[in-house]
Amino acid sequence: MRLIAENLGGERGGETVFSGVGFALEKGQALVVTGPNGAGKSTLLRVIAGLLPNAEGRVSIEGGGEDFPSIASACHYLGHQNAMKTALSVAENLRFWREFSGEPVLDIEEALEAVGLGGIGHLPFGYLSTGQRRRAAIAKLLVSHRPLWLLDEPTAGLDKASESRFAALMMQHCRAGGIIVAATHLPLGIDGAKELRMGVTV
Repeated sequence: MRLIAENLGGERGGETVFSGVGFALEKGQALVVTGPNGAGKSTLLRVIAGLLPNAEGRVSIEGGGEDFPSIASACHYLGHQNAMKTALSVAENLRFWREFSGEPVLDIEEALEAVGLGGIGHLPFGYLSTGQRRRAAIAKLLVSHRPLWLLDEPTAGLDKASESRFAALMMQHCRAGGIIVAATHLPLGIDGAKELRMGVTV
């Protein structure tokens, strides 16, 4: 499987945010997208995910076969918002996403254990702290198999121990042949990751 971007451009509010972005990622590779606020990191991820139209160029996935013929079918997208209902329990939220995404992998309690939230699946999501909410959202990545992870500031709100735990999960995903594109201001601890720095002119 390969994720390919060619001369990609994105807009926000009708204004060009970035242009000429290109990369190719093979299975097992990660791309860390860095740059100042407003450089277009989040917009790039949304364009890749198909949540925003690309202003120019193209992005595609190759080698996904019948299971993952498109980026939409192949990706988990973790944005700034956690995309969880506050009135539902943590387990109910994860059960929804597991059924929505298909390709079940870990059961819900296993996924919560993996992010350090074992035993709290019965609590309403709205009861959780900021860091716990982010960890519960990360658990969404683990309950269903999607080979491409698109992560927008994934460690926002996490403490050091949770950052280390998530770094190990990302490394595990890559070792299993997954692909990661992550926008971040902070080091993510993904060994051997490529870097794309946006908002820098030469």
